[in-house]
Amino acid sequence: MLICFTLDLRWQVPTKKDIYLKKLGKHIRQLRVEKNISQLELASIINKDRQSVQRIERGVINPSVYYLQEIADGLEIPLKELLDF
Repeated sequence: MLICFTLDLRWQVPTKKDIYLKKLGKHIRQLRVEKNISQLELASIINKDRQSVQRIERGVINPSVYYLQEIADGLEIPLKELLDF
């Protein structure tokens, strides 16, 4: 079982949303690495900062559909492939 440490110093079991965002982030990282693109390069391509890309890959933030489309465009893949994990 996974346990998360929250900012208010409590331990809690991750929600379905937490688990989904972690899986999504891991998949995005895998696709980026397969294309031999660094976080900084992807961020530059999609006009975002590297930390934002890093937070998505770690599953810390919930990106908008538009942001996911920007990532898909930056990786030169269809959005469907980005969400197929």
